[in-house]
Amino acid sequence: MKKGGTVMSLKLLLLGFVAGFIATLIFHQGLWYVFNQTGVIPLDRPAWPMDPVPPFGIPSVLSKALWGGLWGLALTPLLAHANGAGYWAAWILVGAVALTAVAFFVVPPLKGQAIPTLWPRVVFGLMFNGAWGFGTALVLRMLGAVR
Repeated sequence: MKKGGTVMSLKLLLLGFVAGFIATLIFHQGLWYVFNQTGVIPLDRPAWPMDPVPPFGIPSVLSKALWGGLWGLALTPLLAHANGAGYWAAWILVGAVALTAVAFFVVPPLKGQAIPTLWPRVVFGLMFNGAWGFGTALVLRMLGAVR
């Protein structure tokens, strides 16, 4: 099938999922670990958390990675065609802003919770999710999904 065809689109979506999944485990949680080790985030809130998440009881880190994969799947068709510095900037900025905005303004109301206090948590959200965006962009490049 042609490069622009359905097979290539499904491959790009799959690679977007894989890239987002891996980026969560390495870049998002890796930065969290650095913040744990430097005392910025207390050690009682560790990177790669294994506490079960309802309703299925899967480890929190796996839940985060699955959501990271879904974000990668959704954003790859939109951002994969950017070039040069714009490619990297798009992934970092969209990752930082979109994921953080959803985490603060969409997820809590869906869970029946109040929107959390923004400062200083929003700064950390922007950093973690920007790291995720960079990691997703890098993994997509490494997998050959984009040039």
